[in-house]
Amino acid sequence: MFRGAQRVEKGDTAKMCTTTSADFGSMNIILLRLMRCRALTFAATGLALLGVLLPPASSARERESEDQLLTRIQKEHNPVKKARYEIRLGRIKLLQAAEAYDRGHIERGAELLHGYAERMRSSWQTLRDSGRNAVRQPQGFKQLEMALSEDARTLEDLRHHVAYFDRSPLDKAAKEIEEVRSEVLRALFPVAPHPMEKKSFSFGKSSRTG
Repeated sequence: MFRGAQRVEKGDTAKMCTTTSADFGSMNIILLRLMRCRALTFAATGLALLGVLLPPASSARERESEDQLLTRIQKEHNPVKKARYEIRLGRIKLLQAAEAYDRGHIERGAELLHGYAERMRSSWQTLRDSGRNAVRQPQGFKQLEMALSEDARTLEDLRHHVAYFDRSPLDKAAKEIEEVRSEVLRALFPVAPHPMEKKSFSFGKSSRTG
């Protein structure tokens, strides 16, 4: 009986070990999925914190939102409001791109990234063409700079979850966005001429007049 009991115990132990190994494998898979979802959730949350509506990409509600934003952009004459609509539309494209990459739709993700970058450039162009002084009238300029700064982090996070050979569109979008952000920052915080430059200019002017 003792030997029989030993055999039963060994059998039970083997079953327990097998089950435990399977459980650990399942847990690892679940953890990987949770980590991936957490990264995308962080990106979406970062966009949402700045007041952008971010419904699922496949929902009719988002398509209506895009259509509404396009209509508002076309009809809006106030450059600040128009720029803000363009920012919102661009960032919806960014979220759609993240979801496309998550589903393995690489070409679609690259296309959406291009659309996102175009919208953000268009927002900056709208503000620049308005003739507004960003220092005295920062409305719109600040919102664009904040959005671009947050989006740069989102693109960097997304980049770490995309295969190396598929990162080129992400790197291109990140570079374009950084260039636009640099221009916005120069408009908000123009660099004053160096004191020595002012002196040399005044000396030259005085020598010419003399």
